[in-house]
Amino acid sequence: MPAPVTLSGWGRFPRQPTRLVAPRGDEGFAGLLAAGEGLIARGHGRAYGDAAVGRPVTAATRHLDRMIAFDPATGQLVAEAGVTLAEVIAAFLPRGWFPSVTPGTRFVTLGGAIAADVHGKNHHRDGSFGAFVDWLDLMGPDGTVRRCSRGENADLFGWTLGGMGLTGIILRAAIRLRPVETGWIRQETRPAADLDAAIALMEEARPATYSVAWIDCLSQGAALGRSLVLIGEHATGAELTPRERPHPWGPARRSRTVPFDAPPGLLNGWTVGAFNALYWRNGLRAQGTRLVDWESYFYPLDAILGWNRIYGPRGFAQYQCVLPLAESARGLRRLIETIGAAGAGSFLSVLKRLGAQESRFSFPMEGYTLALDFPVGRRSLALMERLDQIVLDHGGRFYLAKDARMGAATLAASDPRVAHFTAMRAGAGLATAFRSAQSERLDL
Repeated sequence: MPAPVTLSGWGRFPRQPTRLVAPRGDEGFAGLLAAGEGLIARGHGRAYGDAAVGRPVTAATRHLDRMIAFDPATGQLVAEAGVTLAEVIAAFLPRGWFPSVTPGTRFVTLGGAIAADVHGKNHHRDGSFGAFVDWLDLMGPDGTVRRCSRGENADLFGWTLGGMGLTGIILRAAIRLRPVETGWIRQETRPAADLDAAIALMEEARPATYSVAWIDCLSQGAALGRSLVLIGEHATGAELTPRERPHPWGPARRSRTVPFDAPPGLLNGWTVGAFNALYWRNGLRAQGTRLVDWESYFYPLDAILGWNRIYGPRGFAQYQCVLPLAESARGLRRLIETIGAAGAGSFLSVLKRLGAQESRFSFPMEGYTLALDFPVGRRSLALMERLDQIVLDHGGRFYLAKDARMGAATLAASDPRVAHFTAMRAGAGLATAFRSAQSERLDL
């Protein structure tokens, strides 16, 4: 048995001890489960907190990296759970296919995308990742592999989408890609002078395929919630200019790497405020419509490898909530006012409109979701507890793929589905077999 190691999520907080193993084949995973110890599957480690740190065992799945079959008539790709979206894009974008739903990083595995039921800039129109999963193979606590879909083992399929790996080990899946003519996005940048204007623009943009807003969470007064709304559509071949035509699938881009941890305290109210002011001015100059490559629109941070190091050695916590549509404006205003008063703005503040979605346990609901990053520290952790209460006051809930510090009582108060999820896990014998540091913290 391997010696314990210390693992964390992408936020590098919290760091937890676990035994990391990489079983080979279905038999290897079945043998690990037969040992009777609690485990969780881990793909590329892009969950921000401790959702993919096992108790006491973490089962690596990144080596499950085969693409098995593709049907060009339907866009269905069958692949193992450790395949990343980056690998899917590299293989299929030059053939005219792109993920139907993608989060803000392409370095997430298919298993992770399903377990978190990730959403993207098109949720308001197309739903989350699970809407494009046709079936998945799931290994249960007894080592049996079950094919799960909307027509076969449908309850288990529903709980697995967004179930954070707590229903079993996802081994393989069939997902549907979307056809595209190019790798370029027709992006329209619309400045919004305040929060009300930003919401109005995003409501107006609901027919568009993609929309997202950068929001200044340190702006106050008349400028509270000022934003840059980015609306996107896949560009057709006819829309490419002589500049883009030589590279119809997008230009080759070089990534940069953050080589060391930034000094503690580098990201503070002053530096974030200066960044936000500069970003706003640049956005005003860039307003209008232009073509941007797919990497710039969907994955701006992926161009900086190891960007999580800019928060320093203590790491950071991402905070993401969703507020129901009727409460979004009031709740967002209270959140931004509280963040601004604390002087703890995040320069990675993102606002998205989510569509109506019925699900067993997935995060989205119809309304607005706000995502923020805070360097870990006593003040920021206390601030996030205050934000929790605001979210609860307005009937919102929290995204477990981003969570690193929430308490069990807060989660239970935010979502009545939690009780059903824990009862299902107990009744199906899943609670002892599949455990993560997050599930223990949240009493899942």
